[in-house]
Amino acid sequence: MSISKKYEWHKNGYLVSTDREKLDVQAIHRYLTRSTWAEGIHLDIVTTSIENSLNFGVYHNEIQIGFARLITDYATFAYLCDVYILEEYQGEGLGKWLIECIHNHPIFEQLRKIMLFTTTAPWLYEKFGYNPVNQENYAWTITRPDIYKNRKNSG
Repeated sequence: MSISKKYEWHKNGYLVSTDREKLDVQAIHRYLTRSTWAEGIHLDIVTTSIENSLNFGVYHNEIQIGFARLITDYATFAYLCDVYILEEYQGEGLGKWLIECIHNHPIFEQLRKIMLFTTTAPWLYEKFGYNPVNQENYAWTITRPDIYKNRKNSG
């Protein structure tokens, strides 16, 4: 399977696409820099993160209204992150549909472990089989939540 192949899903006038050419990196940056998890993130970091991920853009009338990305080795592991739907489009089931599209991607089907960290929508991920990691000495992390706010250079 080619990792560069583009996949698209259509529903009720909305589009989810893995086509990197369609992504509005400026719009993604605008959202992420005001998010609870990446506040203050710089454009250069967003650009690099997109270049090194399997990306899922959500569009309505060719305008990007949502996003998610999988950081993955394309074989066994992925980290799902930066999932969002713009506030004015929330409540229409688009977040659920975006996760369904990600789960229906051929790469996702072969992954042994998928991780995510969230404080904003655990109820959504539970519906798709995600479980909290509460095993002692199992999941380990270095967490620096203010790293972008403390960076001196702006981008």
